[in-house]
Parts: sequence; structure tokens; C-alpha cells
Amino acid sequence: ASAETAVRLARNGEVEALMKGSLHTDELMSEVVSKETGLRTARRLSHVFMADVPTYPHPLLITDAAINIEPSLADKVHIIQNAIELAIMMGVPEPKVAILSAVETVNEKIRSTLDAAALCKMADRGQIKGGLLDGPLAFDNAVSLVAAKTKGIRSAVAGQADILVVPDLESGNMVAKQLEYLADALMAGVVLGARVPIVLTSRADTAETRTASCAIAQLMAHKRRQGVRL
Repeated sequence: ASAETAVRLARNGEVEALMKGSLHTDELMSEVVSKETGLRTARRLSHVFMADVPTYPHPLLITDAAINIEPSLADKVHIIQNAIELAIMMGVPEPKVAILSAVETVNEKIRSTLDAAALCKMADRGQIKGGLLDGPLAFDNAVSLVAAKTKGIRSAVAGQADILVVPDLESGNMVAKQLEYLADALMAGVVLGARVPIVLTSRADTAETRTASCAIAQLMAHKRRQGVRL
């Protein structure tokens, strides 16, 4: 009932954001994606983790690690565009987008490398706008200039990515949780692509993580008042 009420308030324009409390994610999101009474738009919904990692020089966005389980190529276009627009809202003029896989070369046996190659070409053709894409890139090549240089990778993205696009939910969730619990990263999480931003944190998250997530949602709401849509 609380999820139904919250979505109705957002749909009627009475609130500018939603936040998950003690509900399970499925309970809230089932109301959000309802075709009749939900908050869907033409854009596919996706989740972004924002990580402040002590050993990395700037914020790192990880997507999608909570909504799309095994995204198709078409899904990844929306996932990337959502993340790029969020990064621009956060003050990154041309976000560097690393499309992750296990290797940095295209391999017909690894679907994520084929998707990465296609997505980069789609960006070249203007089907994805606002960011600088490269992939496939292994995780080390995406965040370490030393690793990229050692492997002879020439790229404006490698070693300094702003956005990490993961192959699927499982790999993304593991990356995000490892950064949080083993690298002392401060995490925030928000769902994009709906009529309003949705703060989607874990029931185990700290008050600091919840506060950081709310700050991102408030920034998005402020930008929307100025006519910027995401």
C-alpha cells in the first residue's frame, strides 16, 4: 500500500522523488513499472551506483547493478544514456564511459565484447549522445592508467573512466559491493528513467549512504525544475 501511495503521489506531481524504505525492491518497483498507474517513460529504467572510492581521483558511476538482469544491446543504449545524463547533471561535461568485459579485445564467444563494439559504433553515429565511449575494457584497464599503458591500450577512456557499464546485474552488483566493503567506498544509489528519481538503497545500507543517495535525487529534482529531464 505504501508503494502504491508513493507512486500515485509522484504521478500526480505532488512529490518530486521516491525513496525505498523497508520494502523489498520488487514491491516498490512493481508499482513503478505498472503500465496503467506507474511512472514509466519512453526511456528504460536503470540503476546507477555512485561510488566515492578513496583510491580513485573522482566519483565513479556503475550501471546497471540492480534493475536489468541480463540487458540486451537495446537495453544498454538506454542504460548508458541514463548514466551519461546523470553524470552531466553532476558536473561532468563529457563523461568517459568504459564498457566492461573480461577482456579488452572483441571475441565472438563473449557477448559483452560484441555489445561493447556495437555500442561504441552507435555512439560514433550519434545514437548515444553526450559521452565518450570505449570498450570492451577489462576492469583494470578502465580504472588504471598503468594497466592500460602496460597492455598498450590507446584510449581517452582507459584508466580514467567516469562510468562503468557492466555486462549484467550479477557482475555489476559484485563490483559495487566489493568497492563498498573492501575498498571503503561511500556508495549512493538511484533509479533513472522514471518520471521522478527513485532512491534505491539496500536495507543494510548506512545512514551516510542513504543521505548521499537523497542528495543525488535532490540534485535531479532541482535540475528538472530548470527544465533538464532525466
